[in-house]
Amino acid sequence: MNWFDKFCNDFTLNFIEGDRWKWILEGLGNTIIITIFALIIGVLLGIIIAAVRSTYDKNGADMKKRGGPAYVFLKIGNTLCNLYLTVVRGTPSVVQLLIMYFIILVNVTNGVFVAIIAFGLNSAAYVAEIFRGGIMSIDEGQFEAGRSLGFNYLQTMFHIILPQAIKVILPSLFNEFITLIKETAVAGYVGVMDLTKAGDKIRGRTFSAFMPLIAVALIYLGIVVLLTQLLKQLEKRLRKSER
Repeated sequence: MNWFDKFCNDFTLNFIEGDRWKWILEGLGNTIIITIFALIIGVLLGIIIAAVRSTYDKNGADMKKRGGPAYVFLKIGNTLCNLYLTVVRGTPSVVQLLIMYFIILVNVTNGVFVAIIAFGLNSAAYVAEIFRGGIMSIDEGQFEAGRSLGFNYLQTMFHIILPQAIKVILPSLFNEFITLIKETAVAGYVGVMDLTKAGDKIRGRTFSAFMPLIAVALIYLGIVVLLTQLLKQLEKRLRKSER
């Protein structure tokens, strides 16, 4: 038997027999769903955390002098955000996933939903720091311009600062999206049929590790290469818009 016949036999065994290719499609679909919705949660929560932390960094000293409940709430919020970031960034994502599945959302049987929540909360910690870096990079004069237009701090943040910050941090945010796709490979720990779990399930049925696992790796690689190319095009457009 030559190499081509062996390749065809292995391909048939791993993907054609028993319609096992459908497992790969199901796993890919779940991976994409988890990644997209986790990123949405991460961005929304990350913006809130970044706004609290950057507000404290920029205005905390002045608000402390004035005192009042606003400063107290801001300080408490900043402390909670720092605690959240420390815990999430200091523990492995797979451990957070297991805690979410077996302790916090123990009564939820939908593993995809649990994975979305777990990875969304994990991503929020990193997205928050990305947004905070973008906000802190905006010139202080932009805040003064907002106040001169009659905006309060929140209006200035959301109408003037954040749109400029998003342009700055968009490449980093895209990289977080790429990282998140690869991190979801551990979703199989809570019974989710993600892409990695699909390849491992095929391996367990056929006792052939090479083809299903290489196929999974190539699919991940293809997704990352595609997103990387999109990121390069995005960066080119951003550079052109700055000229």
